[in-house]
Amino acid sequence: MDTSPESLIPNRAQMLEVLQLMGLHRPILMLPGDDDGYGTRWVLDGEQVQPGIARYLMEAGFIADSGTTEFGARKLALTDSGSRFRENGVLWWESLGWLQRLRITIFG
Repeated sequence: MDTSPESLIPNRAQMLEVLQLMGLHRPILMLPGDDDGYGTRWVLDGEQVQPGIARYLMEAGFIADSGTTEFGARKLALTDSGSRFRENGVLWWESLGWLQRLRITIFG
């Protein structure tokens, strides 16, 4: 079993896509859903973020609560370590060949 740090990151290509969309100023919105029969949902620019990716970012300290919206959603913004994680991810992705990128996109 591969125990390298990369193997612990869920869906690396999609994780990097989420981080790139966040940039330095766009938060992920955490929408509580217990009252409506659904679980918590995470949204970025109207698109749902996979729960595994959102939880990983929160548990690793890459995103943190930065307040609420007027509708009660929690705003989760990149921390300093999250910004470094994003920068390192972009550099890593750019170092890969197209075949490696395709393999990672398909298989995680």
